[in-house]
Amino acid sequence: MIVTGKSIYQKIKQNEITIMPFNDKQIQPASIDLRLGDHFLTIDEHKESHITLDKPISYREIAANKGRIVLPAHSFILATTIETIKLPPYLTAFVEGRSSIGRLGLFIQNAGWVDPGFFGQITLELFNASPLPIELTVGRRICQIVIAEVNGQADPYNGKYLGQKGAMGSAIYRDR
Repeated sequence: MIVTGKSIYQKIKQNEITIMPFNDKQIQPASIDLRLGDHFLTIDEHKESHITLDKPISYREIAANKGRIVLPAHSFILATTIETIKLPPYLTAFVEGRSSIGRLGLFIQNAGWVDPGFFGQITLELFNASPLPIELTVGRRICQIVIAEVNGQADPYNGKYLGQKGAMGSAIYRDR
């Protein structure tokens, strides 16, 4: 069952869900908006000849200039949310891009899923499908999370991205 905005607000106030920093203006009818953080990574194409799933790859940080970053046409970066979230083991969340931003050609993903028991900032995968560069502003509402109840108490997430801060590159090479 999807949790309503009113219920999200109550769960935050009762410390069942943590979203820090929190602004109640971010609450939507059935989601909560998250804002673009100030940490960005891109694959370092000067250090990599190809990508493999079996070993780590090199990323380089991209600095925002005066709180803004330009994502060139048809390019990809990793970003982070300002907010750190913590979910209990009986709630999960889906990360979705905002429709108004998607209509400009910016695809926002995080593999789409936040497991029960996760805590940390959300790494966002941003792809500019537009033929034009898109300027992004740190602090702007960029995505939303839809929170849902799971049917019972799940084993809390204990994976490789638990507690992440800032944009975090792929750790697929750590899979067994």
